[in-house]
Amino acid sequence: MSGTTYDFDLFVIGGGSGGVRAARRTAALGKRVAIAEEFRYGGTCVIRGCVPKKLLVYASQFSESFVDAKGYGWTVGERSFSWSELIANKDREIDRLERIYRENLEKSGAQILKTRAVLEGPHEIRLIETGKVVTADKILIATGSRANPHPDLPGAEHCITSNEAFHLKRLPQSIVILGGGYIAVEFANIFLNLGVETTLVYRGKEILQGFDDDLRHELHQAMAKKGVRIRCEDLLKEVVQKADGRFEAHLASGDVLDADEVMLAIGRKANTDDLGCEKAGVELDARGAVVVDDYSRTSAANIYAIGDVVHKLQLTPVAIHEAMCFVDSVFLGKPTKPDYDLVPTAVFSHPEIGTVGATEAEAAREFDEIEVYRAKFRPMKNTLSGRDETMLVKLVVDAASRRVVGAHVLGPDAGEMAQLLGIAVKSGLSKDDFDRTMAVHPTAAEELVTMYTPSYRIRKGEKLAA
Repeated sequence: MSGTTYDFDLFVIGGGSGGVRAARRTAALGKRVAIAEEFRYGGTCVIRGCVPKKLLVYASQFSESFVDAKGYGWTVGERSFSWSELIANKDREIDRLERIYRENLEKSGAQILKTRAVLEGPHEIRLIETGKVVTADKILIATGSRANPHPDLPGAEHCITSNEAFHLKRLPQSIVILGGGYIAVEFANIFLNLGVETTLVYRGKEILQGFDDDLRHELHQAMAKKGVRIRCEDLLKEVVQKADGRFEAHLASGDVLDADEVMLAIGRKANTDDLGCEKAGVELDARGAVVVDDYSRTSAANIYAIGDVVHKLQLTPVAIHEAMCFVDSVFLGKPTKPDYDLVPTAVFSHPEIGTVGATEAEAAREFDEIEVYRAKFRPMKNTLSGRDETMLVKLVVDAASRRVVGAHVLGPDAGEMAQLLGIAVKSGLSKDDFDRTMAVHPTAAEELVTMYTPSYRIRKGEKLAA
């Protein structure tokens, strides 16, 4: 089939952030583009992920702000919280954002299809809504991922995931959350600060595997002090619904926890089920994710995949970056590999985590000697409020080159700091560059440029005094 006989130059399956960006940019080049989405445009991030989660985080933070206000001379009167009003307001904002996604696609000239689309061959796509088969020169799979439903868990049908958490009809009085990653941790903090009795159950020794150990430990302690019951090195074995409609969460340790809701936050699965990958010659890995090369190309020469469906870095900005690289490589003749090195990220817990680069443990393995600069202090805002909560700022430096290879923050606005630290670490700035940068006073971030003496060194795996 020659290129001139295809219905489209590009067909995108999936209307999330990555798919939409690729469709818009390609259509703007004058190409014939179609994009199909079976649910709502905006994808996980906008509809049932980062954006609604951050709105719930903001809502949950007010409970502490009301208490802290007294130390600053404010008298806060009687207050109440309406879960239904929060969810209704959240839904209105999500509707607004979805409209923007659709409008931007329309302005670009892409054809918008509200239907599930599956692969019928290397160049063929079936539109499930009508059964019609269309053809495309290039196909982009951007179907994302979904919460792991843990089907092997007895009683899993009684559990919710992050999807359902955004649409609960009522705020539970108690909840058990299975998982120790950022989704589990963030929702544990949200529910706790909204007044919910919260228990986190995690099989690992410490929450947030992959993050710097200092941040993991300090956040664990802060959450426990606030009231989250954290059960590490334990497992959920069964969920049983009781006669009153509530649930019993049976743990491997033998304990049984009563809860209004049980939430599963144990990872995500690529949306490749019944997608037709086998028909089109698209290889999947053992976990069902699409296998791609350095340029997002699948095992089928004309089919590409980006975003969560490839199980690389499951972050919205990464999917958008992959989309930009895809268009550069395929339609602009500029082969461009996505850059996954030194990606900053945040955990919107209470307190927040912001991080970029190597953890202390990773750096100690990679470099012969590292310097660790560490400051733990009480944020100024917590002085008059009387809140007993500390902040942790940490820089990891390669001793030989003096380059800052990791920066980690736990405390207020850590996510905002991570974005700016990401620029510095990505640029390869040295500790000397940090030291000669003037501090902004009084701020918590000034600690990043005023830690002149290392807290300790690690040489060939051995911790040494500074």
